[in-house]
Amino acid sequence: MAQQTVETIARALDARAEGDLTLPIDGASEPQAAGPRQLALAMAPKYVDGIAQGHAVAALLHEGADWKALGLKAAIFVPRPRLAMAGLSKAFDPGPDIAPGIHPTAVIDPSAEIGENAAIGPFVVVGRGAKIGPNARIASHVVIAEGARIGADALILYGVKIGARVVIGDRFIAQAGAAIGGDGFSFVTPEKSGIEEIRETLGQRQEIREQHWTRIHSLGTVEIGDDVEVGANSTIDRGTVRATTVGSGTKIDNLVMIGHNVQVGQDCLMCSQVGIAGSTRIGNRVTLAGQVGVSDNIFVGDDVIAGGATKIFTNAPKGSVLLGYPALKMETHVTAWKNIRRLTRLFAQVAELRETVAKLIEKEGAK
Repeated sequence: MAQQTVETIARALDARAEGDLTLPIDGASEPQAAGPRQLALAMAPKYVDGIAQGHAVAALLHEGADWKALGLKAAIFVPRPRLAMAGLSKAFDPGPDIAPGIHPTAVIDPSAEIGENAAIGPFVVVGRGAKIGPNARIASHVVIAEGARIGADALILYGVKIGARVVIGDRFIAQAGAAIGGDGFSFVTPEKSGIEEIRETLGQRQEIREQHWTRIHSLGTVEIGDDVEVGANSTIDRGTVRATTVGSGTKIDNLVMIGHNVQVGQDCLMCSQVGIAGSTRIGNRVTLAGQVGVSDNIFVGDDVIAGGATKIFTNAPKGSVLLGYPALKMETHVTAWKNIRRLTRLFAQVAELRETVAKLIEKEGAK
């Protein structure tokens, strides 16, 4: 990695800098732990006091901060801290150490096509007819099955499994253990199952009887757009007949489950432990916070935001902000829980009123 200075970092962030711009910078740190060659991250006023506890001579500061009064030799000013963190972390992240070329332990089918400047690590398996784009970096123990296609500049980390005929766009990132293109969870019984009966009756059962499951095979695949990231140990199942799809720009956290036939739009954000059941459609720019569950065969509109642990059982109109189990408009959910917390006091007040009324009636009856 090339030596960074205050000037090169400011240029990379498209930010304003003052002071000695030639100071060498080896990394970034919290202010109180920063050394003299580290950039102290004090992008909000509440972090500025930590600079005096560390040894930094340069810092990333919010606009208006007095860097000279803080004893610094240089400062970079940013109006949007988290956006600055994106650029700064990219500048200092060396990425995984994957040697150029193909490792001798990798097993590459002769019919596979490997793009120019690809780096393929130990014990990687690439199946028949697979295509891997230029500049791909593939870490150890990855499996890319027959017929899969992966675009340019992919980063596929340890133990990722990509199934047969999966199609992935450019600049794809998959964290360790992700599994893309496994069979969908799809089974049927010869007779109407208890699940089907409950769906129709919403809880009433005529009888409980034995039932045996027959597998529905997954003939479809998975299609993923450009600039998609998939977190560690997340899974995306192939479609039953058509493909399961994930739109360009979507970011998927660790331990997310996307079921068969699901269609996910562009630029969505799915946090850890989200689960989306089969054949559901997710619009563009949808945000699903941690542990959100989405039922099967429904539609979640564009720009929906669902707070943590929300359970969506019915169609969600575009632009909705949802929270709770079952999902409600966020303001409705908050109001409802405020009212629930007041119930104990309300019951006590009602009991007091009943007692007062009873005494009044008793007093009237004694006259």
